[in-house]
Amino acid sequence: MTKIFSMGVAALILFWGLTLNPVAAMAGAEAASVGFDGALNAKGLPADWNLKVHEGTAKANLVAEKGEKVLHMKSSDSSFALDRDVAVDVREYPYLVWSWKAVSLPPQGDVREKSKDDQALQLLVGFKDGRVLSYVWDTNAPEGTVVSESLPWPLSVKIKVLVVESGGTDVGKWITNTRNVYNDYKRLFGKEPPAVAKVRLQMNTQYTGDSAEGFVGGILFSRSVS
Repeated sequence: MTKIFSMGVAALILFWGLTLNPVAAMAGAEAASVGFDGALNAKGLPADWNLKVHEGTAKANLVAEKGEKVLHMKSSDSSFALDRDVAVDVREYPYLVWSWKAVSLPPQGDVREKSKDDQALQLLVGFKDGRVLSYVWDTNAPEGTVVSESLPWPLSVKIKVLVVESGGTDVGKWITNTRNVYNDYKRLFGKEPPAVAKVRLQMNTQYTGDSAEGFVGGILFSRSVS
């Protein structure tokens, strides 16, 4: 299934902006952390993360849960994202590990239909070649669904959306996900992946006018799975 990417040109230009403060995997380290520690900005959000509002009003803040700082996001007929620069070679750090908890899902959300393409939780991994892997918790599309999205020249961004959690069975529970990003990229794009350039967390409910709420915990690129 293929469709034109619906985030908007301006949002994509911002997503692929200049690298300012990348977090890099240190040589020999077991993992590279992409979390929420460190200094806060004037909005009370981690200074390394950039808030970008596409539609409506963004509601995002840090809270303490399960013994760590986690990101809380809430959307009502809106679309927004937080992203940060990274520099990770997935040939050395192939495993992406993160945790999230959905509190409420947009009831009509379905990544397979542009008019209903709303999700409570999305984690996007952007590579230096303009390709993106998007891991989502979708309301109605079955787990394992893959959707292709794209934006044509001059940006030429290509996205593969993977549904890694579906429906409300696990709402209210912390779920830990592990993906072999190296394998996902090779399988879905058919070539060796370049380095990761950005990581983005996104929530949107503007298409259906619904609401959603969720939390995201620590994010790691790891050499191996413990």
